[in-house]
Amino acid sequence: MKFCDLWLVPAVAALCACSTAFNPPGSAERNELAPTGRLRFGVVAGTVRTELFVVKKSDGEPEGVTVDLARELARRLDVPIDFTVASSSLELTEMLLGGKLDAAIMLPDKWGGQRLDFGSFYFADRDTYMVPGRSRLKTVDEVDNLRVRVIAVEGSTTDRTAARRLKNTRVNPVDSIDEALEMLRSGKADAFAFTHASLAPLVPRVPDSRILDGSFDRVGLAFAIPKNRPNALFYIVSFTEEAKGSGLVRRVFDNAGLQNSKVAARNDQYPSSLLPKESSCHHPWSCSVMWWPPEGFPWGYIGLGATGRIARE
Repeated sequence: MKFCDLWLVPAVAALCACSTAFNPPGSAERNELAPTGRLRFGVVAGTVRTELFVVKKSDGEPEGVTVDLARELARRLDVPIDFTVASSSLELTEMLLGGKLDAAIMLPDKWGGQRLDFGSFYFADRDTYMVPGRSRLKTVDEVDNLRVRVIAVEGSTTDRTAARRLKNTRVNPVDSIDEALEMLRSGKADAFAFTHASLAPLVPRVPDSRILDGSFDRVGLAFAIPKNRPNALFYIVSFTEEAKGSGLVRRVFDNAGLQNSKVAARNDQYPSSLLPKESSCHHPWSCSVMWWPPEGFPWGYIGLGATGRIARE
């Protein structure tokens, strides 16, 4: 690994006093995150509230972890917020690419990273499988068998990861979580690939079902924005790190009834920070941040050192 003669920090550099998360955002950050004067934010609907999924209230408004984090981001930007509730992360990606959204929260992966920029994790999780009670499967390794019928929500990060990891069987895409659960109940599928946090509240909906031991990938949740918005990217990374350190993410989890959910550690981040071209920080050299990628992370290492120059693998 070549570090281009940088002075490197061992994990996430402490956010300095001039970080954009601690000072009011400047016009550069605000213009890139809310170019229309409003923050157009995308969330994913689910059957129950999780670290990612939201549910709709009686008035049709979404509520959940991602809604609370997005509202706080809009409050700090001092702009109104408009929510779009999508059925999948793939739908959010298409709207971000099409200019219909300014930001969203989803699971980053290599495919998504080629199309969007992601901030750091506020929640870390793992991909695994849910199986019906009659199943003889006990570990994730046993799923990779020609006789095992695997399903996943089409276009999801887990769908792509499972398809890449499975060598002896294939993933059959489904349109929704409800369809996946019905296939498990009716015996039309043997294993449902998803994140552990998303599967846990679904287990009671399929009698005697269970989540298999182990995992086939580590994943996390992060803010996503269109590419080529360096000031916006720097701000959401700073916002996320400050939200974890200040206890905001913990409070949001607790308010959603997710007391057992763990806030992502500061050294468990995707390396996606770029120094802003403009910001409220007057000394960029002291505001640079860097992450170690999580174990098994498929991208090459990229980070920023104290000089602000780029280090790559």
